[in-house]
Amino acid sequence: MKRKKILGRLAGGCLVAAVCVACSPGAGLEGEWVQPVPGMVGSEQGFSLQAGGKAESIGIATLQYESWAREGDRLILKGKSIGNHQTLDFSDTLSVEKLTADSLVLKRGALSMSYGRRR
Repeated sequence: MKRKKILGRLAGGCLVAAVCVACSPGAGLEGEWVQPVPGMVGSEQGFSLQAGGKAESIGIATLQYESWAREGDRLILKGKSIGNHQTLDFSDTLSVEKLTADSLVLKRGALSMSYGRRR
C-alpha cells in the first residue's frame, strides 16, 4: 500500500514537471544562435533569445529583433526592419524543425535555415 502511494506521488511529480517544461515559453531555445554570413568568411549572423521573451540581433544591422515567443513547434520573432529612410515593424513565424543542445533548424515555407549555438 505504501509503495502505491510513493509511486503515485512520483508519477504525479513527473507529470507536473513535464507540464511545466512543455508550457515554459521557449524551453531550450534560450541562447545565441548563429550561422555564417554567405560570402563573408569569418562573419556570423543570427539572434539571441533571452529569458522573458527578449530578443536581439547578432550581426544583422537591418533587422532589429526585439521579442520572441514559442508556440508549439513555432518560433515567433518580432522587431523592426530598417530600410532606406523607413523603419517597419515585423513579425516572423518559423517552424522549429530540429532543436538539440547545439543546433537549431528553422523553416519558413521551402526555406530551411540552420544555426549553431554560440558558446
